[in-house]
This record gives sequence, structure tokens and C-alpha cells, in this order.
Amino acid sequence: MFDHPSFDAHEGVHAFHDAATGLKCVIAVHSTALGPAAGGCRMWNYPTGEAMLTDVLRLSQGMSYKNAMAGIPLGGGKAVIWGDPKSGKSPELFRAFGRAVESLQGRYYTAEDVGVDVSDMATVREETRFVAGLDEGAAASGDPSPVTAKGVYLGIREVARRLFGTDDLNGRTIAVQGVGSVGGYTCEHLAKAGAHLVITDIDLDALNAVAKKTGAKIVSPNDIYDVDADIFSPNALGAIINEKTLARLKVKGVAGGANNQLVVPEMGEFLRRKGILYAPDYVINGGGIINVAAEISGSYSRDWVEATLARLIVTLGEVLDEALETRQPTNYVADRIARARIASARTST
Repeated sequence: MFDHPSFDAHEGVHAFHDAATGLKCVIAVHSTALGPAAGGCRMWNYPTGEAMLTDVLRLSQGMSYKNAMAGIPLGGGKAVIWGDPKSGKSPELFRAFGRAVESLQGRYYTAEDVGVDVSDMATVREETRFVAGLDEGAAASGDPSPVTAKGVYLGIREVARRLFGTDDLNGRTIAVQGVGSVGGYTCEHLAKAGAHLVITDIDLDALNAVAKKTGAKIVSPNDIYDVDADIFSPNALGAIINEKTLARLKVKGVAGGANNQLVVPEMGEFLRRKGILYAPDYVINGGGIINVAAEISGSYSRDWVEATLARLIVTLGEVLDEALETRQPTNYVADRIARARIASARTST
């Protein structure tokens, strides 16, 4: 564990197994310096346990940075369940997951992520109160994906402003990878703004639905990297910016809602050298966790969510500007700011 390449002084990495339900779960708490760790629960059919561990370590670190950049009183954590979200779900499994969350006694709050929806979280809530992203309850607001998508859309406009001198997306071509909850809502915003969309997803039903609604052109998952577009918007899984895909990209910017888009941090420098402006994923996709923070506070306020999201987009713009002025990779600039905020919180407590 401690010499794992993705281990980053995590405060705790907790493995849970429930033989009766088949639950195989890891909850990683990266930092509680800013508040209780918060981050969604992902259910995915990982090829190996090593892949599962790598994912939860990277995602939990990303949540610490994301929450720090969003300026909310939460630390970073993440949960992953090993299983097929299409065939492996059961109420009993999510109750067992709820008991795992409860055992951490409030050090970690969970919510939806890839493969997990609001109804699953409602089942988790039967075993623990440390849950957000619910449809019912005093501070419930439902699926946070629309707020994430709005932030991604606004972030794309910030990238466009620096690339083209205007945030007007009318006539711009955006290649969108992944049209699930976040990607689908993002496509709707982009289409209303007059952008031309080229989309892909492994879920053909979702793909066709979004194409019908937005007039987007569909390409195969492998072909999305070859699209001649203004901006590439990854909204599926991570590690999609790597040596092979970088060589194929024909875009000026990368801005999307997927977590951990860079296979290694050094890819940020390679993007910069290629003249591609990258919106650090954990900054641009912070809308959902802002929404979750409002729920966790116990008194949900849409006005607070909107104001906090607006400040986040200002922060994104500042990261982009500093990176351009100093010729640094954008992810290095964002990492430095996030680490400084977390370190400051540690020393002040």
C-alpha cells in the first residue's frame, strides 16, 4: 500500500467485503484537513483488484483537490464497488455498503458516481446518514449531475475565451466523449449555445437519445480522438489523455467532466507543448460536489450553489491565465493552489 504509485499520504484506505451480498468495496479517505471527506461511490467491473485500488486512490486525492479548489468545507474521499452495475446491483449490496460507510463514523460522506444512481443512494441511506445526492429529505436536491454539467459548460466557455478571444460557442465544434448524466446535460447546454457536436459513447441508447435531442454527429468510441474539433470534452472514465491519444488529437483545448483525465501528471506538459489548453478536471467538474456540500450542510440553498459555482469558474479562469502567462501546465498550477489550501487548513487546526 504505502509504496503504491498512487498512494499520496492518504489518511485511511478501508477495504470491505460482505460474503452474503458479494460486496467488494474500498473507501479511501485522502484528507480531512478541510472537513469530512466527501466523494461519490463508483461501481465498476474492474479487471483486477490492482486497477480498483489505483482508481480509488487517484479519485480520492482528486476529490481533496477538487473540494479545495471549490472553496467548500469538505475533505477528499471516494468509494469504489467492484461489480457490474448492470447486473450486480441489489438492495442488500447497497445496504452492506451503507454499513461500511457508517463504520467510518462521519469521516466520509458518499453520493452517486459512475454506475450508481439516486435510488441506490436511497438504499444506502437506510443504513447511514452520511449520504448526499438524495431525492428526499430536509436538504435533498437529487442527482448532482446537472450542476456538474453546468460547470463543465461554463468551463468550456472559459477555455474558448482564452483560445479564441470570445466565449461565444456558436459554430464551434466540440467533440464529446461520454453522454451519460454529465455528458448528456453538457451536450444540451452546448447545443443551445449553437455548438456543433460530435459525440460518442458505449451506451448506444444514450448516444442516440442525445443525438436526436441535439443534432449531434455520432462516431465510434475509438474515432473520437481523430475528430477535427475546436475543443475535446471527455466526460466518461479517466486516463484518456495518454501518449497514444495525444498524438491523435486535433483540437485547441480539452475541457470535460471526467475525473483523472491525464494518465500521468506529466501529460499536462505534453498538452502544453502541443498547444492544447487543458482545463484541469477537478476544477472544471466541481459543480456536483458543490451541490453535495449544500446538502451535507443540512440547509440546501440553490442560491449558494449558484454563487459558489460562479466563484469556481472564476478560479478556473485564474488557473488558465496563470498557466498561460508563466508557460506552465495548467494542472501543475491547479495542484499547487490546491495543496497550499489543504496545507493551510492543516496548520490552522
